[in-house]
Amino acid sequence: MSDTANNDERIKEISSLRQFFMRPELGGMVGTVAVFTFFLLFAFDSGMFNSQGVLNWSIVSAQFMIIAVGACLLMIAGEFDLSVGSMIGFAGMMIAVFGVVLNWPIWIAILITFVICLALGALNGFIVIRTGLPSFIVTLAFLFILRGFTIYIPQTIERKTIIGGIRDAAEGDWLAPIFGGKIFGGVFQWLGDAGIIATFERGTRAGQPVVDGIPMLIVWAIILIIFGHVLLTRTRFGNWIFASGGDAEAARNSGVPVNRVKILMFMFTAFCACVFATCQVMEFGSAGADRGLLKEFEAIIAVVIGGALLTGGYGSVIGAALGALIFGVVQQGLFFAGVESSLFRVFLGVILLGAVILNTYIRRMITGER
Repeated sequence: MSDTANNDERIKEISSLRQFFMRPELGGMVGTVAVFTFFLLFAFDSGMFNSQGVLNWSIVSAQFMIIAVGACLLMIAGEFDLSVGSMIGFAGMMIAVFGVVLNWPIWIAILITFVICLALGALNGFIVIRTGLPSFIVTLAFLFILRGFTIYIPQTIERKTIIGGIRDAAEGDWLAPIFGGKIFGGVFQWLGDAGIIATFERGTRAGQPVVDGIPMLIVWAIILIIFGHVLLTRTRFGNWIFASGGDAEAARNSGVPVNRVKILMFMFTAFCACVFATCQVMEFGSAGADRGLLKEFEAIIAVVIGGALLTGGYGSVIGAALGALIFGVVQQGLFFAGVESSLFRVFLGVILLGAVILNTYIRRMITGER
């Protein structure tokens, strides 16, 4: 009886260990520890980990995180969206056209742009569902369509591909600060007064902290990560997402509304792209036709690094966020470490290949394939 209990306990321990190594976040966790260890050793004295340095790579990471959350949920549902980058450029340009060229209130320009982007996301999903075409092909077509409109519209109206004046148009607007403002300014002022973080020593800003608040871009990234994680792991709809990507036909037979789930995930991906675009135009005060280039691939890479399978049905929002964090830290860290910035692309290729190999091994562990 005692031997049986011991055997059961050993089996339980092995099962728990196996379950840990099958977690989708594992690759992102290992990569995050490795990246931070490297830059702590080789770039600690360069300013990368002072208040300004942390803010720099946090902002870049937050950009990746916002679009990675949408891409993650969509990939788990078994689909891809290659139009994300073009959606970012298109959304930013629409805000500029509505708010600057047509002189509408910025809050109206933002809300209408969100409605348009959500409609385009729904259209992507509808075409994929109704035609049965791969989402790769449908969204690739929208990549070119949206990018073409993003270039054509401002050239036709303003004879240029960059429209500025957004910051002036947003002055006093109630909605703009939700995307372009900062929070906890008083806390950072206190930290500066206490000598905990750096302050300006001279000029008109003498005594003010170098970092005067947390940008709303970072706040949005945190909100979307929490929302996506809770949705995926704590709700019935999250189970539907996994089921839709794992085996759509079996999910349908079990009563899962697969078509609705996939269309909603396309819409959520478009929503994330629009959030990114709105924060971006509020930060720069302008919209450009070239904004968002290659962002769709960076989002997918972050999700793959975070443990999602390209075949769908498996992944983690936390893992995707860690993949995005790795992106941001490395992109900024190479500069602080004095490494040639072009090697960032080399890093992307190497880590993508490693992540795909790891994810393939995990899939074989799950399915029992050889």
